[in-house]
Amino acid sequence: MADKIGRFKNDEARAAHDRAYGELEQLWPLPAELYNIPTRFGSTHVRRSGSGTGAPIVLLHPFPGNGLYWHRFIEDFARDRTVYALDTVGAAGRTIQTAPVGEQNFAVWFDEVMAGLGVEWAHVVGYSQGSWTAAIIALHGSRRLASVSLIEPGVFTKMKLRVLFKAIRLSARPTDANLRKLSEWLTPGSQLDDKTMACLKTAIGYQSTVGWPRVFKDAELQSISAPTLAIFGSESLGCDPARSAQRIAEHLPYGESEIYPGMGHAVLDQIPEQVIPRVLSFIAQHDHLPAARG
Repeated sequence: MADKIGRFKNDEARAAHDRAYGELEQLWPLPAELYNIPTRFGSTHVRRSGSGTGAPIVLLHPFPGNGLYWHRFIEDFARDRTVYALDTVGAAGRTIQTAPVGEQNFAVWFDEVMAGLGVEWAHVVGYSQGSWTAAIIALHGSRRLASVSLIEPGVFTKMKLRVLFKAIRLSARPTDANLRKLSEWLTPGSQLDDKTMACLKTAIGYQSTVGWPRVFKDAELQSISAPTLAIFGSESLGCDPARSAQRIAEHLPYGESEIYPGMGHAVLDQIPEQVIPRVLSFIAQHDHLPAARG
């Protein structure tokens, strides 16, 4: 089972990422408390900022990032709430995986992290790969979910194969030029600073075993009871926004969607002044202790 545990390919790769992570930490604009929460899958690194009386927000990052991805947006999310940014298990960061984590285990992992933090229930916000993680947590029935907000999720329609192949080809040679070319193509409008780019580059040295997002079946969507918001850019390369919105309307009992015209996969980076208020408004609508939903 050891081969199913994500890890850096060698000590040098881990050290390089730790250095880049430390540099990127300097961009976090708010005071933060750091936790390493033990779970059956390893120790999960968590960064807490903000305060407030509403249910906290949990942020799940994209691939190949970590919880520090949210440094550009944390001030808005944490304006009147406690916010937890997680380094997801099975991804590069300061979370240390010690046991295999399959799709069905993410809800268990999430619940154990929340229990370790003393959080009874929370709103989860995920972007790209993080939205897949959030959707998996909702699918497998975490009872700690107040709501789920998915930014550019790939669980409603398949990613185009040409997109996947180009991403693999460019990331196979992780030069600065190739990584910037990949970012500019896949997420136009997203300007990566040098510290973020350095951390992404060293994350290539992490060998993840989590796998790629898959499309949920109709029956799976129908089984999700957590209120769910899905946000898309109309020009996204990662999914089919119109078809995704249709499936949400047809099969997600407590789901709604928003498509922003002219935006791409980096819709959050392109128009945070629209996306974040939309997410926070949705969260406010569901900011009560979840009752059983049938």
